[in-house]
Amino acid sequence: MTDNQNLLAEQRRALILDEVRRRGGVRVNELTRRLGVSDMTIRRDLDALARQGMVAKVHGGAVPVSEPSTHEPGFEAKSALEPSAKDEIAREAASLVLPGSAIALSGGTTTYALARQLLDVPDLTVVTNSVRVADVFHEARQTAGEGRRAATVVLTGGVRTPSDALVGPVADRAVRSLHFDLLFLGVHGLSVEAGLSTPNLAEAETNGCLIRSARRLVVVADHTKWGTVGLSSFGTLDEVDTWVTDRGMSAEVRAEVAEHVPGLLVAGGTTA
Repeated sequence: MTDNQNLLAEQRRALILDEVRRRGGVRVNELTRRLGVSDMTIRRDLDALARQGMVAKVHGGAVPVSEPSTHEPGFEAKSALEPSAKDEIAREAASLVLPGSAIALSGGTTTYALARQLLDVPDLTVVTNSVRVADVFHEARQTAGEGRRAATVVLTGGVRTPSDALVGPVADRAVRSLHFDLLFLGVHGLSVEAGLSTPNLAEAETNGCLIRSARRLVVVADHTKWGTVGLSSFGTLDEVDTWVTDRGMSAEVRAEVAEHVPGLLVAGGTTA
């Protein structure tokens, strides 16, 4: 972290969050010195991060929030976290999709943002286990003008999770019978040790089926997912072909990820 008074609030908060997670806690006076801003600015940043559930405020600073590995936030709660980063990731990920492709989008708020970026790609076949993602394409079909070739959508069916993914045996059977060029997968967490993980056991099984049915796996996840571990793992980092993330990821983490993932796309930034 370096002094920079011109950092946007969102960038500054991403740096603060990275420092909290890396060091296990920070003090206000350290952050004011490193970022070159006032105590009041840092306190507002910590207040904002605390409201999002990203840090816990303590006297004089902040520490990481410790969540149970079974905690599963709902779709609306997830939507409020890192919205700008998700939009940037979605735009970057959309550039990987060619007309006429068969793709799959898992449930999640980042894949939901990606769906909105794919509406103008012609002749897509979209497999999804997310009612919300399917609705994006359905609504576009309803309003499509003449000559617009709307995507064909295959909705797997299944039991709905708190995060609005359809999972379970019905979803698994549907996914196992299909094959797609690209899978865009949202995740609860990633780490070297646990790989890709989720708090929901049934979702882990369905995500595993999605991975096995895809020729290429693209993870779409912002930098805050790194180091988070859910109850159940369903894939390793080495299975990921590309991870599309945001600029909040530190250089140290990028280097660590690059040892396992062949393609790291930083939205609005660089390709590793």
